[in-house]
Amino acid sequence: MTSIKITLTALALLGLTACGPDGSTGGFGSNNGILQSSLDPAGVEYFNQEIGDTVLFLVDQSSLTAEATDLLNKQAEWLLNNPNKSITIEGHADETGTREYNLALGARRAASVQNYLVSRGLTDSRINTVTFGKERPLAICSDEACWSKNRRSVTLVAGGLGY
Repeated sequence: MTSIKITLTALALLGLTACGPDGSTGGFGSNNGILQSSLDPAGVEYFNQEIGDTVLFLVDQSSLTAEATDLLNKQAEWLLNNPNKSITIEGHADETGTREYNLALGARRAASVQNYLVSRGLTDSRINTVTFGKERPLAICSDEACWSKNRRSVTLVAGGLGY
């Protein structure tokens, strides 16, 4: 019984010593509860993982959704803060429809993204567009839930102006 009391007392004291005077834990590995990225904020990985590089579209549409404009606002802010970066916007479509139709739809989707980014202050000289239509699906499938992943544009960041 005495050994249990000593153990519990030691654990309680250990728990109290782990806290700082303001109740924070501080110490090794602490970030005070804030998740921090170890990625370089000006790096391509940061853009891809923290900002996001993919805009999704509705069936047979090239107009931007509210979610798309939210993401593009973040992309525009990042690109304006990194003026040495240029981008290529890929336009994609799902596998329904003809090859020619989907190439044109992919081009319209890439152009929608480009036009929006230009409206947010980017210059055309920093943006290239390309269409792949249904030629480069993210997922190969035969149902709506899966096809929706292929109706997209992807923003690829290059290290400097020009290619």
